[in-house]
Amino acid sequence: MTQPTLRPRDRDTILQALAAGVVPRLGLRHIQVGRAGEIAALVRDIDRVADGGAGMRLVVGEYGAGKTFFLNLVRLIALERKCVTIHADLAPDRRLHATGGQARGLFSEAIRNMATRTKPEGGALASILERFIGTCVQVAETEARPMERVIDSALAPLHEHLGGHDFVTVVKAYWQAGDDGDDGRKAAALRWLRAEYPTKTEARNAIGVRSIIDDADVYDSFKLMAAFVRIAGYAGMVVVLDEMVNLYKLQSAQARNQNYEQLLRMLNDVLQGDVAGLGFVLGGTPEFLMDSRRGLYSYQALQSRLAENGFATGGLVDLSGPVVRLQGLTPEDLLVLLGNIRSVFASNVDVGELVPDSALTAFMSHCNTRIGEAYFRTPRNTIKAFVQFLAVLEQNPGTDWRLLIGAVEVANDEDSAIGDEDGDDELATLRL
Repeated sequence: MTQPTLRPRDRDTILQALAAGVVPRLGLRHIQVGRAGEIAALVRDIDRVADGGAGMRLVVGEYGAGKTFFLNLVRLIALERKCVTIHADLAPDRRLHATGGQARGLFSEAIRNMATRTKPEGGALASILERFIGTCVQVAETEARPMERVIDSALAPLHEHLGGHDFVTVVKAYWQAGDDGDDGRKAAALRWLRAEYPTKTEARNAIGVRSIIDDADVYDSFKLMAAFVRIAGYAGMVVVLDEMVNLYKLQSAQARNQNYEQLLRMLNDVLQGDVAGLGFVLGGTPEFLMDSRRGLYSYQALQSRLAENGFATGGLVDLSGPVVRLQGLTPEDLLVLLGNIRSVFASNVDVGELVPDSALTAFMSHCNTRIGEAYFRTPRNTIKAFVQFLAVLEQNPGTDWRLLIGAVEVANDEDSAIGDEDGDDELATLRL
């Protein structure tokens, strides 16, 4: 069955991403399967954030269980709820707490990926500033007040936050530079807001403020940015951080504990209602959560707060806690997913459906014969091979699909080890 609402750009984005073995950034609703309970729980969190509350979820799953896909879908839902989203992957040079610029690097990457519903691809910081300034211009003209006083009045609540005074100064500098036609100064203001100045001297020379967003200020800057986007007219801000397993991989116990302390601070603020309009969604593996030597459970205060409901056993679930566990992909889900991918191909009206339903089951049987049950638990290579299979049929009309299936090579996914430094959790996460 074709999907006429699928735009050609989304179709190409989905198919190119799947063929390359990564999760697509657009058109996720066309391939998602299952996960109704988990999605509903995260939607409630997003609605709470939009209502001035806060939320924090740790999405836990094995390599291949669907973390990256799930986080991307949550981010798109937040955009539909008129929230601003920022997202980044943790890496050896990007983490929550550091002293050598790694925490500032995480914040900078996240702000560069800032997105709104009209700019879902990222880079939305400038448009948010322009929206805020445009609103202030209207107020100034309507009330016959000086523009600077209107901005000061609108941003007055930010002075209650750590770093709020300099933040307001930079926003005013951005407005003044735009009014003067000084593009260089506008770019300098954006650099400061993205935490791209490594030294206070450089920031002072460029924009006239005596501070920068540094490693120690990252979490407070998240809260400050969330307060600003709400003033600018958005519902709230959702922060999506993936590859949290990189904290687990830190060799230094002191560095791990400092990052876990930062996580504890974030969780405490959310649980106690000390933040408004801000949500966190974090993706990690079971080892990152439960390892009593290096994981979050090695930090007693976090273990007590993240411990799961002891009554949720024997198939019972509780999605009200901070931890959301993603189970592996089932064969039934994979069958639906293959059907969705076939429909994405069929959205090209010149192609139509390339194979019948019997081809889907035949393809799954072939994969099961080649690599066993891993074909649905970590389906990266399975999906990649299926997309390539359909691509050949699309480009070679009249080819018999039965002759091709036996020639399809499907390798077992080798990225499931916790010690894999690449931490690649892309198409192996295609599960929803």
